Amino acid sequence: MLESRRNLALACALSALAGYVDAIGYLHLGGLFVSFMSGNSTRLGVTLAEGHWQHALEALELIVLFVAGAAAGSLIVLSRIARRQPLILLIEALLLAAAAGAYANGLPGTAVAAIVLAMGLENAVFQLEGGAGLGLTYVTGALIKAGQLIAAALTGGGGWAWLPNVLLWAALVAGALAGALAYHWINLAAIWFAAATAFALSVLVAATANGTD
Repeated sequence: MLESRRNLALACALSALAGYVDAIGYLHLGGLFVSFMSGNSTRLGVTLAEGHWQHALEALELIVLFVAGAAAGSLIVLSRIARRQPLILLIEALLLAAAAGAYANGLPGTAVAAIVLAMGLENAVFQLEGGAGLGLTYVTGALIKAGQLIAAALTGGGGWAWLPNVLLWAALVAGALAGALAYHWINLAAIWFAAATAFALSVLVAATANGTD
């Protein structure tokens, strides 16, 4: 998936977008995530052990919404309609715009729900029919792959094959930095920038797609 420069550039852009949005969500929710469900799952277990039922419910709600977004993205992929990548990105942009609009109208809970759905949806951009695809809103898998490929390079093979996975990680960190700065500047209104970015990526991908992506 990351062999072509187009796919690598798109994956890094989406990873940066996810980092941007997740940093905003993390700061707004006080330690919960809108795209990193491993963290929310750990939080769920800890809060259940401590008997903090409300916090546990909040974590569970985020997980359910994320799964729903991922399922929606997969349904688009499995529908086999043309130009699935730009369609997924367009829906992501609309969800993020809806989130920003909800916040502007005093509905922060609705805004968070739309953001989490968008993040789950994004992971279907590189999904193959019937496959799991490439995770774009979390980088644990990318770091594991980078470590494995570095080991391969050190033992005489692989060359620079590890670099794309490191770039995905770096993109997410850069996006998170930008998201944190934007949140401290304008709170959840910073999601407007994410919506605009997702829409621009949708247009760009539509212009460069082969007709079936």
